[in-house]
Amino acid sequence: MSTSARRREDRLEVRVPSKVKQMLMRAAASQRKTVSAFMLDSGMAAAAETLANRREFSISAKNYDAFVAALDAPATKKPRLHKLLNTPSMLE
Repeated sequence: MSTSARRREDRLEVRVPSKVKQMLMRAAASQRKTVSAFMLDSGMAAAAETLANRREFSISAKNYDAFVAALDAPATKKPRLHKLLNTPSMLE
């Protein structure tokens, strides 16, 4: 389900120059969406990409210690993963 099809509770308003509004309206029409749905879907995609590309994260000392402990822990055997990675692909 697209973000725009979910129930909305909060309101977000933005003021734009007329040329920007016209461009948004044309883009929304090209995808057969309302301007609101187009902006919401496009904004969510941009936000997800922005957050996925973060390279620096801040965490508490306690969480950092848990993270380092997880990195330092010995690897556990994953037989199904091993089989998957060692089985030739049907494309090979």
